[in-house]
Amino acid sequence: MATSETQAPVTTWVIDPDHSLAEFSIRHMMISTVRGSFPGLSGEIVGDVNDLRSAHAHIAIDVSTVDTRQKDRDKHLRSADFFDVENHPAITFDSTKIQRVSDNAYDIEGNMSIRGTTRPITVRAEYMGTSKDPWGNVRAGFSATAEVNRKDFGLQWNQALETGGVLVGDKVKMSVELETVRKD
Repeated sequence: MATSETQAPVTTWVIDPDHSLAEFSIRHMMISTVRGSFPGLSGEIVGDVNDLRSAHAHIAIDVSTVDTRQKDRDKHLRSADFFDVENHPAITFDSTKIQRVSDNAYDIEGNMSIRGTTRPITVRAEYMGTSKDPWGNVRAGFSATAEVNRKDFGLQWNQALETGGVLVGDKVKMSVELETVRKD
């Protein structure tokens, strides 16, 4: 018996690392904001991009690609004081529940792992649409933001300032711009 509802096929959308980027910002010396990025992204979204509620997303960030435009700071961020890249080379996110909040906006609950610690977080994501590239590949775009406390993930290092306060803030704002390619 035919039904009036048609279910979209489950599709795999692979992250295109050349057109995707993870960025972060954090307070520095309590008076300014430092921004950085992780260009090393991989992962996929499996599901219907027009309705992500039943989709699953997996994203991995290569922590060794951290770039704050200051070599010594980047080296310190890769060290055991912060990300400990030698023992924890990736930040990962795996979705557990996706809820639509408006036409193209979603709250994505999932588990983020940083430095061997996994915690639940909620990401606000926007589906930006699809397009066909000049080579015939279908691409989908997504934009996402979240905020976490770095100490929740074992990133404890800090230094007290002579004038009061600390060198590194606790709240980290993250944003991810993803361009994915449909895998046929």
